[in-house]
Amino acid sequence: MSEIAASSVSTLRFKPSFFFWMTLAMCFFVFGGFGMTYLFPLTQGSFPPAPPIVHLHALIFFSWMILLVVQAGLVGTGNVKLHRSLGTYGIAHATAVLYTGALLQLIGSARGMNAGRSAASDGLFLGILAVAGFAIMFTLAIRNVRRPEIHKRMILFAMLPVLPPGVNRFWYKLLQLDNPIPVFWLYLTLWSFAVALLVQERRSTGKNSVYTLFGAGWIFIQGAIHKTVVGSALFNTFATGLLGLIHYR
Repeated sequence: MSEIAASSVSTLRFKPSFFFWMTLAMCFFVFGGFGMTYLFPLTQGSFPPAPPIVHLHALIFFSWMILLVVQAGLVGTGNVKLHRSLGTYGIAHATAVLYTGALLQLIGSARGMNAGRSAASDGLFLGILAVAGFAIMFTLAIRNVRRPEIHKRMILFAMLPVLPPGVNRFWYKLLQLDNPIPVFWLYLTLWSFAVALLVQERRSTGKNSVYTLFGAGWIFIQGAIHKTVVGSALFNTFATGLLGLIHYR
């Protein structure tokens, strides 16, 4: 084999990184949770009728998770050029994830309020923090695209606020819980991801950057204030006013 051919094989050799395994772990909860509550019932014909936005968001979000794995895999093979090209497309895809996710959360919460349930729900709290957290941290990731050590970590931190729907469904079904939003199991999972990112960065660089501390702080503080905020009169007033603006047929 020539030196050129050998070099080509070496370049394409796949070396799974910590970030590749992290994206797979996130996919495990997303596809596991929604597999039990959406994908399997859908294939069996037992999924109840739902607005088109439900299926549109599912398609966009599932394909987004696959894109994350592909992107991490491309870096693992050394194909940075294709990784960057797909990253440009990924900005548009992430925008679609954000928009459809926010729309679906507002529609679902408004329907729950109209059915007599409290406007100040765990789901609405998580939805609002998901939109804000994903938007802020994904923007930080894009602004640091030339700084790979920050960029790749902020992409994963951006995912933590939007993982709850899949994580909740996973633990709810697996443990046969009464509450469809098991807050303890949810934050145990999210905080474990955050700690893993912090520990890996410190081991590989000797310190934690301001960016990763911000990302971890976001998800730690979110969990710490969750029940206090949801149970407050202020959040109830805000939620009632916000959901009163939502009309969807």
